Amino acid sequence: MKQKNNAGVYVPPPFIYVAFFFLSVWMQKRIPLDQSWLHTLQANVIGWALIALSLLFNFSALRKFFITKNTLNPHKPARSLETSGIYSYSRNPMYFGLLLLYSGLATLLGNWWTFILIPLLILSVQLSIIKKEEGYLASAFGQVYNDYRKRVRRWI
Repeated sequence: MKQKNNAGVYVPPPFIYVAFFFLSVWMQKRIPLDQSWLHTLQANVIGWALIALSLLFNFSALRKFFITKNTLNPHKPARSLETSGIYSYSRNPMYFGLLLLYSGLATLLGNWWTFILIPLLILSVQLSIIKKEEGYLASAFGQVYNDYRKRVRRWI
């Protein structure tokens, strides 16, 4: 049996976050929820802090990929297993960073539906992307990946 040469993820992961974000905007129009707290100074500070944290996670993860010349394209085989830097705290810092960005934008734009949909977003990302990537990485990197998986949490 031939080993898969990629994770088999066909929808770019950021599209899932964007789809859920637009779904939350649609839900707010259909079933409006009070947004008054989300239009306060405290909410703005929290929103910008979440966006700043998202940039920290995503920049660190992307920098690591570029340094090691690894691919961001889920259709291509991984050249290496990232386990240091931000990857020593999270096996999926880019997905966590996107979740922080999603939450920060929700706070700034004032939409509770965006937060309500977070559990479905996480479940969708785990089932349609992360599980496939984990299976691929286990077959591509074997025990090294299994040891890493035992050491480092999936999200944070």
